[in-house]
Amino acid sequence: MKKEEKLTPGLPSGFEDRWNKQLSLKKKLLEIIENNFLKFGFSPLETPSFEISKNIGSFLADDEDNSMSDVFTFNDGNEKITLRYDLSSPLSRFVAQNYRDLTFPYKRYAIGNVWRNEKSGNARYREFTQADADIIGNVNPSQADAEICNLIADTLIKCGLNKKQFKVSISNRKIIQGLINELKIVDKSQKLKVIRAIDKLDRVGLKGVEDLLKKERIDSSGAATKGADLSKTQASEIINFLKINNLKDLKSVLKNSLSVEGIKEIENILEIISYGKYQEFIQTNFNIVRGLAYYDGFCVETNLNFKVKNRKGKEVDIGSIASGGRYDKLISRFKGTDFPGTGMSIGVDRLLFVLNQISSIKAKNNEPVLICILDSKYLKNYYETLDYLRENGINSELYLDSSKNLKKQLTFADKKGCSVAVIVGESEIKENKFTLKNLKSSKENDQKTVAKENLIDEIKKIIWKNS
Repeated sequence: MKKEEKLTPGLPSGFEDRWNKQLSLKKKLLEIIENNFLKFGFSPLETPSFEISKNIGSFLADDEDNSMSDVFTFNDGNEKITLRYDLSSPLSRFVAQNYRDLTFPYKRYAIGNVWRNEKSGNARYREFTQADADIIGNVNPSQADAEICNLIADTLIKCGLNKKQFKVSISNRKIIQGLINELKIVDKSQKLKVIRAIDKLDRVGLKGVEDLLKKERIDSSGAATKGADLSKTQASEIINFLKINNLKDLKSVLKNSLSVEGIKEIENILEIISYGKYQEFIQTNFNIVRGLAYYDGFCVETNLNFKVKNRKGKEVDIGSIASGGRYDKLISRFKGTDFPGTGMSIGVDRLLFVLNQISSIKAKNNEPVLICILDSKYLKNYYETLDYLRENGINSELYLDSSKNLKKQLTFADKKGCSVAVIVGESEIKENKFTLKNLKSSKENDQKTVAKENLIDEIKKIIWKNS
């Protein structure tokens, strides 16, 4: 008989289990983000994880020969379906499908997992949670874009970062698109490769971008990435543009109408932002173009002003923690609808990775109170106590093996992270009292015996003290 092969437990790269404290912190972070989105007047929306492939579009891939190479796509009968790679493409489909029932401007937020079939590492995952906020409708674009910038700054402050720890940078794709037109780069594939090359500036540096603008870039591992195949002059002009860091110099260099339009739009946004309290958080960075192909104007990217460490203890730059931009034509792909949109997305798992390292977010200890079993003949009393605690809002459980001694039960509670153990023996049963042991105390035997009428308050005191 063939011996059954034993499976090796493990996950594919780019995927991660989360549990206990890490998951509690994530839930706390999501609560903060959602409450802030609601405070800014955004309404919730939930869309499915799968979309019809042709509806979701192929705005992510670098590989022009395989436009769906960076997503997970499956056959579904005669149709192809794709796991969503962001929350904006599903939003565009939803608005096109339901615009008659929506109130515009439509301000929606969505929080959910997305999937990307790309290289993982340094807080880059292939499945991760995004928290998005978008504004759809024919409104003053400067006001809508400024609202997105203010929302990013306010939310990150609420999440525990201070103004010295991050920067919100804005730009406009029309500026570089105008330069591309000026340089007579007309091939659609070349244009996209130029945008994608610039978007990689923080990761590969000016030399890396220059290589990507020309024939190819070879990374440290020897892997080659095909470039945009621009001429030496065209590549040089773009590199010179990337060295400009203020609006005055930009206006003196770029005179084409599209670039001038983009510059004016940035000035209008900055004026609106100056009316609020987050002006000092916002700066211009003309190298920001965003990698997703559907952005066509205002762009925003939020980066940390400090390094974080990966699991090996090496300092790394994890990239943007909140980004987005304007997409005025994304919804118009669908018949009968044409609504401009703007929005942003927070990389929740990436942000959590950062906040864990600087200990700026705290989560309440949700571990249960443990009721210990001293004698199985009192099981009925223990279950009555269990019901009493749960009815009064105390997370609680009864140890499930009466054959184990008290020491083993307390060891279990300690490993689980419980704050309190309820110990009830014969004397407590007779007197209708309960002994509470503080499992988080530095004292060796920190416990007290209390009457039933004081049980709930005394447990809450210990839990609050340990939180």
